Amino acid sequence: MSQMPQSPQMQPMPQMAPMSSMPQSPQMPQVNPMTAGAVSQPEPVKNDISGLIKTIAIVILSLIAITFIGLFIWMTLQYNDVSTDVNGQIKTAVDAAVDDNTMELELEFAEREKEPYRDFSGPADYGGISFKYPKTWSLYVASDAVKGGDFEAYFNPIQVDPVSNTTINALRLSIRDKSFDEVVAQYQQYVTRKNATLSVQSVTVAGVGANRYTGTIPSTELNGIIVIFKIRDKTVILQTDSMLFETDFNRLLETVQFNA
Repeated sequence: MSQMPQSPQMQPMPQMAPMSSMPQSPQMPQVNPMTAGAVSQPEPVKNDISGLIKTIAIVILSLIAITFIGLFIWMTLQYNDVSTDVNGQIKTAVDAAVDDNTMELELEFAEREKEPYRDFSGPADYGGISFKYPKTWSLYVASDAVKGGDFEAYFNPIQVDPVSNTTINALRLSIRDKSFDEVVAQYQQYVTRKNATLSVQSVTVAGVGANRYTGTIPSTELNGIIVIFKIRDKTVILQTDSMLFETDFNRLLETVQFNA
Protein backbone atom coordinates (compact mmCIF):
# COMPACT_ATOMS: atom_id res chain seq x y z
CA MET A 1 0.00 0.00 0.00
CA SER A 2 1.41 3.15 -1.17
CA GLN A 3 2.11 5.84 1.35
CA MET A 4 0.31 9.09 1.06
CA PRO A 5 2.50 12.17 0.53
CA GLN A 6 3.10 14.13 3.56
CA SER A 7 2.25 17.80 3.55
CA PRO A 8 5.06 20.17 4.31
CA GLN A 9 5.58 20.66 7.95
CA MET A 10 3.93 23.82 9.14
CA GLN A 11 6.47 26.27 10.68
CA PRO A 12 5.31 27.96 13.79
CA MET A 13 4.53 31.61 13.31
CA PRO A 14 6.72 34.05 15.20
CA GLN A 15 5.10 35.75 18.08
CA MET A 16 4.47 39.42 17.59
CA ALA A 17 5.93 41.67 20.15
CA PRO A 18 3.56 43.78 22.12
CA MET A 19 2.86 47.12 20.58
CA SER A 20 4.14 48.87 23.61
CA SER A 21 7.58 47.40 23.08
CA MET A 22 7.87 48.28 19.42
CA PRO A 23 10.39 51.05 18.72
CA GLN A 24 8.81 54.28 17.57
CA SER A 25 10.21 56.59 15.05
CA PRO A 26 11.27 59.92 16.62
CA GLN A 27 9.63 61.78 13.76
CA MET A 28 6.23 60.28 14.32
CA PRO A 29 4.05 62.13 16.76
CA GLN A 30 2.26 60.16 19.38
CA VAL A 31 -1.36 59.52 18.64
CA ASN A 32 -4.06 59.79 21.20
CA PRO A 33 -5.95 56.47 20.94
CA MET A 34 -9.15 58.10 22.14
CA THR A 35 -9.15 60.98 19.65
CA ALA A 36 -6.81 59.62 17.05
CA GLY A 37 -5.19 63.05 17.11
CA ALA A 38 -1.60 64.14 17.69
CA VAL A 39 -0.59 64.67 21.32
CA SER A 40 0.75 68.25 21.97
CA GLN A 41 4.34 68.40 23.24
CA PRO A 42 5.24 70.72 26.19
CA GLU A 43 7.62 73.68 25.39
CA PRO A 44 11.15 72.85 26.40
CA VAL A 45 12.43 74.50 29.62
CA LYS A 46 15.44 75.89 27.76
CA ASN A 47 13.13 78.18 25.76
CA ASP A 48 11.88 79.76 29.00
CA ILE A 49 15.46 80.33 30.24
CA SER A 50 16.48 81.81 26.91
CA GLY A 51 13.55 84.26 27.00
CA LEU A 52 14.38 85.23 30.59
CA ILE A 53 18.00 85.86 29.63
CA LYS A 54 16.91 88.02 26.70
CA THR A 55 14.60 90.03 28.96
CA ILE A 56 17.36 90.57 31.54
CA ALA A 57 19.79 91.56 28.78
CA ILE A 58 17.29 94.10 27.40
CA VAL A 59 16.74 95.58 30.88
CA ILE A 60 20.49 95.84 31.50
CA LEU A 61 21.10 97.45 28.11
CA SER A 62 18.25 99.86 28.75
CA LEU A 63 19.73 100.83 32.14
CA ILE A 64 23.15 101.28 30.55
CA ALA A 65 21.64 103.42 27.80
CA ILE A 66 19.73 105.54 30.32
CA THR A 67 22.91 105.93 32.40
CA PHE A 68 24.93 107.04 29.36
CA ILE A 69 22.20 109.45 28.32
CA GLY A 70 22.11 110.88 31.84
CA LEU A 71 25.92 111.22 31.88
CA PHE A 72 25.84 112.84 28.46
CA ILE A 73 23.24 115.38 29.59
CA TRP A 74 25.16 116.08 32.83
CA MET A 75 28.47 116.50 30.99
CA THR A 76 26.79 118.76 28.45
CA LEU A 77 25.43 120.97 31.21
CA GLN A 78 28.81 120.99 32.94
CA TYR A 79 30.51 121.90 29.69
CA ASN A 80 28.07 124.73 29.09
CA ASP A 81 28.64 126.05 32.62
CA VAL A 82 32.41 125.80 32.30
CA SER A 83 32.32 127.28 28.82
CA THR A 84 30.18 130.18 30.04
CA ASP A 85 32.49 130.74 33.01
CA VAL A 86 35.61 130.59 30.83
CA ASN A 87 34.06 132.93 28.30
CA GLY A 88 33.16 135.30 31.12
CA GLN A 89 36.69 135.16 32.50
CA ILE A 90 38.13 135.75 29.04
CA LYS A 91 35.82 138.72 28.51
CA THR A 92 36.74 140.14 31.92
CA ALA A 93 40.45 139.69 31.21
CA VAL A 94 40.11 141.27 27.77
CA ASP A 95 38.14 144.21 29.18
CA ALA A 96 40.73 144.68 31.93
CA ALA A 97 43.56 144.51 29.38
CA VAL A 98 41.79 147.04 27.17
CA ASP A 99 41.19 149.33 30.15
CA ASP A 100 44.81 149.02 31.26
CA ASN A 101 46.05 149.67 27.74
CA THR A 102 43.70 152.62 27.35
CA MET A 103 44.81 154.08 30.67
CA GLU A 104 48.46 153.55 29.76
CA LEU A 105 47.97 155.28 26.43
CA GLU A 106 46.14 158.15 28.10
CA LEU A 107 48.95 158.55 30.63
CA GLU A 108 51.55 158.49 27.86
CA PHE A 109 49.56 161.08 25.95
CA ALA A 110 49.22 163.25 29.05
CA GLU A 111 52.97 163.05 29.66
CA ARG A 112 53.74 164.00 26.06
CA GLU A 113 51.33 166.92 26.31
CA LYS A 114 53.39 168.36 29.17
CA GLU A 115 56.34 168.91 26.86
CA PRO A 116 58.06 171.14 26.13
CA TYR A 117 58.22 172.37 29.73
CA ARG A 118 57.84 176.06 30.43
CA ASP A 119 60.28 178.19 32.41
CA PHE A 120 59.21 180.10 35.48
CA SER A 121 61.25 182.97 36.87
CA GLY A 122 60.55 184.67 40.18
CA PRO A 123 61.39 188.20 41.28
CA ALA A 124 65.07 189.04 40.96
CA ASP A 125 64.99 190.83 44.33
CA TYR A 126 63.85 187.56 45.91
CA GLY A 127 66.70 185.45 44.58
CA GLY A 128 65.40 185.00 41.06
CA ILE A 129 64.18 181.45 41.67
CA SER A 130 63.42 179.52 38.49
CA PHE A 131 62.22 176.03 37.51
CA LYS A 132 60.48 174.16 34.72
CA TYR A 133 56.81 173.17 34.85
CA PRO A 134 54.46 171.37 32.40
CA LYS A 135 53.06 173.47 29.58
CA THR A 136 49.60 172.07 30.38
CA TRP A 137 49.66 173.93 33.72
CA SER A 138 48.23 177.38 34.09
CA LEU A 139 49.93 180.04 36.22
CA TYR A 140 48.29 182.57 38.48
CA VAL A 141 50.40 185.14 40.37
CA ALA A 142 48.39 186.27 43.36
CA SER A 143 51.06 188.57 44.80
CA ASP A 144 54.06 189.79 42.81
CA ALA A 145 55.86 191.40 45.79
CA VAL A 146 56.68 194.47 43.75
CA LYS A 147 56.10 196.57 46.84
CA GLY A 148 57.57 194.03 49.22
CA GLY A 149 55.82 191.41 51.31
CA ASP A 150 55.35 187.81 50.25
CA PHE A 151 55.40 186.50 46.68
CA GLU A 152 52.64 184.01 45.87
CA ALA A 153 51.98 182.02 42.70
CA TYR A 154 49.74 179.04 41.92
CA PHE A 155 49.97 176.37 39.21
CA ASN A 156 47.42 173.80 38.10
CA PRO A 157 46.52 171.78 34.98
CA ILE A 158 44.22 173.69 32.59
CA GLN A 159 43.21 176.34 35.13
CA VAL A 160 44.02 177.37 38.67
CA ASP A 161 41.31 176.52 41.16
CA PRO A 162 40.07 179.20 43.55
CA VAL A 163 42.73 179.53 46.22
CA SER A 164 41.56 178.27 49.63
CA ASN A 165 42.36 175.66 52.24
CA THR A 166 39.97 173.18 50.61
CA THR A 167 40.79 173.47 46.91
CA ILE A 168 43.59 171.46 45.30
CA ASN A 169 46.29 172.98 43.13
CA ALA A 170 49.24 171.13 41.65
CA LEU A 171 51.75 173.67 42.98
CA ARG A 172 51.81 176.60 45.37
CA LEU A 173 54.90 178.79 45.44
CA SER A 174 55.43 181.18 48.28
CA ILE A 175 58.52 183.29 48.97
CA ARG A 176 58.11 184.66 52.47
CA ASP A 177 59.84 187.67 53.86
CA LYS A 178 60.76 185.62 56.94
CA SER A 179 63.79 183.72 58.07
CA PHE A 180 64.10 179.99 57.46
CA ASP A 181 64.14 179.24 61.21
CA GLU A 182 60.86 181.11 61.77
CA VAL A 183 59.09 179.13 59.06
CA VAL A 184 60.55 175.82 60.27
CA ALA A 185 59.25 176.53 63.77
CA GLN A 186 55.73 176.97 62.42
CA TYR A 187 55.78 173.53 60.74
CA GLN A 188 57.66 171.77 63.54
CA GLN A 189 54.70 171.99 65.90
CA TYR A 190 52.66 169.87 63.46
CA VAL A 191 55.41 167.26 63.37
CA THR A 192 55.91 166.88 67.12
CA ARG A 193 52.31 167.09 68.32
CA LYS A 194 50.45 164.01 69.54
CA ASN A 195 48.96 161.89 66.72
CA ALA A 196 50.93 163.94 64.21
CA THR A 197 49.95 163.43 60.57
CA LEU A 198 52.96 165.31 59.17
CA SER A 199 56.50 163.90 58.92
CA VAL A 200 59.75 165.66 57.96
CA GLN A 201 63.02 164.66 56.35
CA SER A 202 66.13 166.55 55.27
CA VAL A 203 66.72 166.88 51.53
CA THR A 204 68.76 169.01 49.13
CA VAL A 205 67.33 171.46 46.60
CA ALA A 206 69.63 173.26 44.17
CA GLY A 207 72.56 172.35 46.38
CA VAL A 208 71.17 173.76 49.62
CA GLY A 209 69.63 172.01 52.61
CA ALA A 210 65.85 171.83 52.73
CA ASN A 211 63.06 170.31 54.81
CA ARG A 212 60.55 168.05 53.09
CA TYR A 213 57.21 167.57 54.89
CA THR A 214 54.81 164.81 53.86
CA GLY A 215 51.27 164.25 55.12
CA THR A 216 48.32 166.40 56.06
CA ILE A 217 49.01 170.03 55.20
CA PRO A 218 48.58 172.24 58.30
CA SER A 219 45.17 173.92 58.70
CA THR A 220 43.70 171.77 55.88
CA GLU A 221 42.52 168.26 55.17
CA LEU A 222 44.71 168.05 52.08
CA ASN A 223 47.35 165.31 51.84
CA GLY A 224 50.45 166.54 50.04
CA ILE A 225 54.10 167.56 50.16
CA ILE A 226 55.82 170.76 51.34
CA VAL A 227 59.47 171.67 50.72
CA ILE A 228 61.04 174.74 52.31
CA PHE A 229 64.54 176.15 51.88
CA LYS A 230 66.40 179.44 52.31
CA ILE A 231 67.26 182.07 49.67
CA ARG A 232 69.21 184.97 51.12
CA ASP A 233 67.05 186.37 53.93
CA LYS A 234 63.87 184.88 52.45
CA THR A 235 62.27 181.44 52.74
CA VAL A 236 60.85 179.55 49.75
CA ILE A 237 57.86 177.23 50.24
CA LEU A 238 56.96 174.83 47.42
CA GLN A 239 53.78 172.83 48.06
CA THR A 240 51.61 170.35 46.16
CA ASP A 241 48.11 169.83 47.52
CA SER A 242 47.79 166.20 46.39
CA MET A 243 50.01 163.14 46.15
CA LEU A 244 48.64 162.73 42.62
CA PHE A 245 51.15 165.38 41.57
CA GLU A 246 54.11 163.84 43.41
CA THR A 247 55.92 162.79 40.22
CA ASP A 248 55.56 166.24 38.64
CA PHE A 249 56.53 167.88 41.93
CA ASN A 250 59.71 165.82 42.25
CA ARG A 251 60.65 166.49 38.63
CA LEU A 252 60.11 170.20 39.18
CA LEU A 253 62.35 170.23 42.25
CA GLU A 254 65.18 168.79 40.18
CA THR A 255 65.09 171.88 37.92
CA VAL A 256 65.06 174.53 40.66
CA GLN A 257 67.75 177.22 40.43
CA PHE A 258 68.22 180.56 42.19
CA ASN A 259 70.76 183.26 42.92
CA ALA A 260 72.24 182.80 46.37
